[in-house]
Amino acid sequence: MLPPLPVNHAAVDHDERRIAVFMSIIHHSVRFVTVEAEQQGQRIDNFLAARLKGLPRTRLYRLLRKGEVRVNKRRVKPEYRVVEGDNVRIPPVQLPAEGEARPAGSQLLALLERAIVFEDEQWMVVNKPAGIAVHGGSGESLGVVEALRQLPGRADAARLELCHRLDKDTSGALVLAKKRAALKRFHQALREKQLQKHYLALVHGRWPASLARLNAPLQKNVLQSGERMVRVAAEGKPSETLFSPLQQIEGCTLLQVQPVTGRTHQIRVHCQAAGYPIVGDPKYGDSALDRPLKARGYRHLFLHARSITLPDADSFRRVQAALPDCWSGLVAIEDEG
Repeated sequence: MLPPLPVNHAAVDHDERRIAVFMSIIHHSVRFVTVEAEQQGQRIDNFLAARLKGLPRTRLYRLLRKGEVRVNKRRVKPEYRVVEGDNVRIPPVQLPAEGEARPAGSQLLALLERAIVFEDEQWMVVNKPAGIAVHGGSGESLGVVEALRQLPGRADAARLELCHRLDKDTSGALVLAKKRAALKRFHQALREKQLQKHYLALVHGRWPASLARLNAPLQKNVLQSGERMVRVAAEGKPSETLFSPLQQIEGCTLLQVQPVTGRTHQIRVHCQAAGYPIVGDPKYGDSALDRPLKARGYRHLFLHARSITLPDADSFRRVQAALPDCWSGLVAIEDEG
């Protein structure tokens, strides 16, 4: 009898991990994505590319050509531009290994599990820490949603879907749906402007109480470096934000902010356009004004998603996210109850 061949355990572990990833992809099967207001006007091929990171364009166009991708149950061509409320069917696709979410570390999983501020059979709301992207992509292989789907001992975790977005540097209430019906109800309420989102922002200067509403159209721009910027432009999309000063703090104003529309970077750009940039904003802020606070250790963006309403079957539930510890020592505010 021949002696048994030596086993390369590292190779076996690697193969098992790849099989597990593949099975995970198969398990998720078909996805349905509802187009949000800020995504309206995108070509369907670009819309898909943002959600299928690493998939070759040739494969993406093949999916469209064969009708595996559908919009409102119909075939579409690559040049079709999505409309708010469109229901996009995305088939199961095996992405290249480099595009897959890496396993979440135990520290990140523990951090996010502690950050859950509300949960029932339909929703999960987390108080997202600043510095963590909501989803993978654009250089981020792992985001909040990918990590939460890996929570141990939770049968429903793999089905979590983002209901909306927060900037990577923004902290606060982030809603995920556990069921497709809940996701659709959230997006419908969002389209009909029934949801209320309240933010806290610390801005440089003394914000005038008379400036309670700002209407300024916003337009996305991509710089030569590939960085995405938003600016006020007459040809941009209508954008409206409500402001209410709460406190004066060391030459700054703490604002309660309510975005009426939901454009990318809306609050940050509107504050900049009004002449009161948000403290610690690396993209739209004022580094010279930030310098004294940075010297004291306040180096983050002072924008926090304070509360949001959830559309239950016949009412709205309000969920609140406490201020992060990094605001302490500068900003103190009681919970609203």
